[in-house]
This record gives sequence, C-alpha cells and structure tokens, in this order.
Amino acid sequence: MNALQSFRALFYGAEGKSLDTAVLFTSEVSRRFLTGFPSSDGFVAITKDKAVFWTDSRYIEAAKQCVSTMPVEEQQDINNQLRSLFTDNGIRKIEVEVSRLSVRRYRLLQQALSPLEVSDESSADDSLAALRCVKTAEEVARIEKAQSIAQAAFDDILTFIRPGVSEKEIALHLDYAMLSRGAQAVSFETIAIAGENTSKPHGVPSDRKVQNGDFVTMDFGAVYDGYHSDMTRTVAVGSVSEEQKKIYAIVLQAKQEALSVLRAGLPASQGDKAARDVIEKAGFGAYFRHSTGHGVGLEIHELPNLSPRSEYVLQKGNIVTVEPGIYLPGAFGVRIEDMALIEETGCKNLTSAEQKLIVL
Repeated sequence: MNALQSFRALFYGAEGKSLDTAVLFTSEVSRRFLTGFPSSDGFVAITKDKAVFWTDSRYIEAAKQCVSTMPVEEQQDINNQLRSLFTDNGIRKIEVEVSRLSVRRYRLLQQALSPLEVSDESSADDSLAALRCVKTAEEVARIEKAQSIAQAAFDDILTFIRPGVSEKEIALHLDYAMLSRGAQAVSFETIAIAGENTSKPHGVPSDRKVQNGDFVTMDFGAVYDGYHSDMTRTVAVGSVSEEQKKIYAIVLQAKQEALSVLRAGLPASQGDKAARDVIEKAGFGAYFRHSTGHGVGLEIHELPNLSPRSEYVLQKGNIVTVEPGIYLPGAFGVRIEDMALIEETGCKNLTSAEQKLIVL
C-alpha cells in the first residue's frame, strides 16, 4: 500500500470512526509524506473515498508530474474549494493536524469552513505519526544514502582538523563536504565544538581554535531526497588524558549496550535504560542530561523517542538514534551517536564510522 492507502486503512479502520469525517493536512512534512512531493504551500484533503492535493501556481505543473496517488488541483479560492469537496461528499466533521497548527490558523479554518465542524481531536495526527514511525524499504534506502554522505564527510573532516582551526571552520567544512557529495541540505545546524565547549550538548560553533589535548565533538547529518541522517563523533587532537579515555570508554560502552538490546517488541524506555544504566553505574549519571535517542526520517527529530518517559514499544522498521553522552561542566564532554534500524530480533546499525577513540 502507498502512504495514502495506509493512512486511510489506519484512520478509518479505528473503532467508531465515522465515514462523514474528513482529514485536512496543511504542514509541509505531512503533505510530502502523503504525496511524495515537496512544497512550501498546499493542502491535502482526505475522505474515505476521495483525496485531493491542492497547491499554488508555483508548483502545479511539477506536482501533476510527480503525484500519482491523488488528483492535483490548483489553489484558487481554497476555502470554497475545500467546502465544496467536503459538502459534495457528505462530510460533517474535519479533523486537522492540531499538533502543527497555530491557534490562529485553527480558528481561521473553523471560520472558513463553517458550518462544518473543524475538530481538534488528535486521531489524524496520531494515525499519521504511527505510519511515519515505521519506515518502508524505500525510506530506509534514502536514510542510508543520507548517512553514507555524512560518513564520507566525516572521513574528510579527519584530514582537516588540527590545532589552529576554529570550530566554525570545522562546521563549514563538514557542511561543504556533505553538500558537495550530493546532500540536498544539511539535517540541522552542524555542531562542531572543542575543548571545554564539548561539555555543552548543543554548543554553537564559535571562533575558538582547536588546541592540543582537546576533544572535538561533531554532531551533523545530511538530507537526501527529503530524508535525514544524524551522527555524532568525538575525536581527540594530539595528546589525550586518562580521564578523557575513561569517559570516552564509558560512553562507548553505553551506546553499545543500548544497541545490543534494541529489537521489535522492546519498550523504547528500556533502550534508554540500557545506556543510562552503564553511565549511572560508572558514577556519571548526573552528567547524562538528555534522552538516549529519537526517531529520524522526513524530520530530524520524530517519533519514537528512546527516553525514560516513552510508552512506545519498538516495531520493525523504526529508525532511531542512539546517542548517550557525558558532559563535565567547564572541562569536556563526549557524545557518540549511531542510527539503528529496528528488526525482529535485534537492530541494524546504519552507522559504520569508527567507534574507537580517534586521536589526530
């Protein structure tokens, strides 16, 4: 089944779901998932038997060439177009993706589509999120390609890092290395931090220059055909202290322990616990200040989360990051991050970059 068929089956298959209910998606990421077409504007309306993708004149020709799962129509008077579709198909209630709508836009839709009911129920959101959690073979292939681009950039940056180069220069070099190798974009603002700045999990690259004895942490990813990758590596420059070696070894063990337990049927919270237990037993639990991982796909952060509070049970086809860290304020920090594809009896590590401490 394609994404539209899968959504219909899940949404309308829910107990008590009325066939006089329609769904309206307005966010860029939801439109892309359902149509396969990237656009900065548009609407996807879905009923039990009909679906339409409206977009504006900038995209209409390309959309008609790309989208095969539903009719593509040009936006003109979109409020009347939506109202006509819904009333002509006996729709009384429209569910919208409330998690992605501002209060203002939600109220405008209520006014525009009156007297039809615009509902703030979350079942449309929940159904689409559940589908996006489980990647198809085609989605996995795109993420693997994005990751291969990021890994090639990592190999490149190892020849660039040396005393005297700045954090900003490392970040820019990584970005160029990914874009020049076929990345559509970078997954997020690249993190490249050195020395004492590595104690900040999401530090911002500065003019600070790399010195002998520094750890350098790089968190980065590439986008390929809309899909993201995400990886982090911490490397050392010149000499490395026994304390640095110790912390790195603990974080690496935590990551490997989490990877060893991940499988379909495992509560996501247990994936977090596997990594967290290693760090806590080593006496550094207070210095691991974020969850162990998150889903990756059309967005860099999506469900499921490997966190202590997650109630999700992992499924075959989930792709999650595994990224434990220890951050010692004012001294240094270490984070090591891989991406894992959840399988029936384990997981496939999509990150093949070196695991052991690299000293440049």
